[in-house]
Amino acid sequence: MTINEIAKLAGVSVSTVSKIVNNKAENININTRNRVLEIVKEYHYVPYATAKKASGAKTFILGVLLRSAQRTSQLINGIMNTAQENGYSILLLNSNENVSTELKHISALCKNKVDGVIWEPVSENSLQAKHHFEKSNISVCYMNAPFAEASYNIDFAALGYAAAKALIQKGHQKLGCLVTKNDTRSDLVLEGFKRCLFDNKIAYVDNMCLDTDSDEWHNRLISHSLSGIVSAHYSAAATLSEQLAAMRLKLPHDISLITLCSDPQENIGYPRISCIQIPYALFGRVLCEKLIAECEKQECSHTTFTLDFQPDSDVSIDVPFFSFSKKIVVIGSINIDITLNVDELPQPGKSISTDRYSVIPGGKGANQAVGVAKLGNEVCLIGKVGSDYDASIVYSCMEKNHVDYHGVLRDAHSETGKAYIHVQNDGESMITILNGANKNLSPSDILPYEELFVNAGYCLLQTEVPTSAVQAAAEIAHRHGVQNILKPAAIKTISDELMQLTDIFVPNKKEAEILCPQINDIEGKADAFLARGARSVIITLGESGCYIKTADFCSYLPAADFTPIDTTGAADAFIAALAVYLSAGYSIEHAARVASCAAGFCVSRQGTIPALIDRNSLETYIRRTQPEILLP
Repeated sequence: MTINEIAKLAGVSVSTVSKIVNNKAENININTRNRVLEIVKEYHYVPYATAKKASGAKTFILGVLLRSAQRTSQLINGIMNTAQENGYSILLLNSNENVSTELKHISALCKNKVDGVIWEPVSENSLQAKHHFEKSNISVCYMNAPFAEASYNIDFAALGYAAAKALIQKGHQKLGCLVTKNDTRSDLVLEGFKRCLFDNKIAYVDNMCLDTDSDEWHNRLISHSLSGIVSAHYSAAATLSEQLAAMRLKLPHDISLITLCSDPQENIGYPRISCIQIPYALFGRVLCEKLIAECEKQECSHTTFTLDFQPDSDVSIDVPFFSFSKKIVVIGSINIDITLNVDELPQPGKSISTDRYSVIPGGKGANQAVGVAKLGNEVCLIGKVGSDYDASIVYSCMEKNHVDYHGVLRDAHSETGKAYIHVQNDGESMITILNGANKNLSPSDILPYEELFVNAGYCLLQTEVPTSAVQAAAEIAHRHGVQNILKPAAIKTISDELMQLTDIFVPNKKEAEILCPQINDIEGKADAFLARGARSVIITLGESGCYIKTADFCSYLPAADFTPIDTTGAADAFIAALAVYLSAGYSIEHAARVASCAAGFCVSRQGTIPALIDRNSLETYIRRTQPEILLP
């Protein structure tokens, strides 16, 4: 095909064709120019050698200079298909993240007189070589180069935003973003993740950023402190899914996971993961169209490449774990526990000494709330602390353990409660309570938080706070259809009104004797409590287990086989687990068996809050010892 034949087919002069193919067609009508170019490309016309040597002669070859070979085939296919559709060939080169290699490729592209280049620079310093393209009159379309004046980029921040939004729309707020250090995509995804949280009024904290090179955050998965995770890379998400399986956590029941995905074939394996596809093929097409428009002097504008990104499926995302169980509300005492480890408990007229002690938050309300949270259930705590430094320790502890503590009020005129605990070597303990702000908790402190009882399943009550506040909370719970679990502590009598609002009454053996001294046997005491209005009774018996009496079930249950170190928090661990597993649909017998194991774990370690067990560890133990008590 000669230039004369091209001119004849286009119905123009030879000089017009020459000007167009040599990029000197500024004054030629755009329609004429496009018609000539279509014929040139259709018939694969190549200028004579003299024209080839001219700096502006068209070759209908485009260069693609990539930063790394680790680039999706979808992007390259998108570029190549678009080039071929428009009559262009592609020269594909890879810099391998090396500036020297990149410069050699730039020289090769200039030598081959390509019409234009899609360039993904290795670094900002790479732009120092752009004068080679300018000198050769080669059009450049920058890709993934935020440091360039005009660069076309996939909006990974928008992808991160969309992934976080998909989880938030399912009800997740305990979120994490799985990223790789020194990775541009990860940085942009995290940026979009943060922006989405801000727009949805969820506070971002640093521990939401999950490093693929670390496993320090894995314990937060086990305790359900994280309910949903966004991953910047599919490979990291796939690795995490394997780790979750090893921890006996299931997608999406225990954790929701959504990831960015480069190619559709990435997500073929099992288990499948919900993906937001990175539109590389479309991005490649857009890049090539922009470059061709520049090469052919057509109008084009630099635009941000964005789409309405949506997950391809809900296979690994669902509502948060705690949504399967109703919220639990806890009203009770909040203390700072000062624990002294002693060889024997104090006796009248006898001094003892020790050099082993600990100072940690406690109190039956705080203990039970943290116990519930560690087992993965949503929980709200209502109580009072003082206006002192100890209150800050309490707030920090509740936040760390993911307890909703908005109902924990400061009392400007009192100090935070204290519990002075003596723990003997065999685990037996003796406790002296300094009530502090706990004694000032009143019905007026409970009423403003009535909304917390809406859609709750259980309300955990203890009598280390004034009974008027306990009564008010029990009435609110009853009004909203919430079941009350009452632990009597530090009282000698209990009103019939409160007993009639109690669904499950949980005294220990000593408390049952104090409240019902006229009856000697455990079974008789349980019957007496039922007669006073309680719907179910569980009397805990320490190392002897517990006795349960309901309208439909009556039995002694053994204690779990653990060596006691500190029995202080046994009842709190028991009640927290009882409420969580009743919420999950367990019978009172099976929930109590699980709760006995939770209490066993607690007494086998020092303190209460640090000794409370997480759900995964608890169920892993039960699967080995009593698998029949767990629901499938």
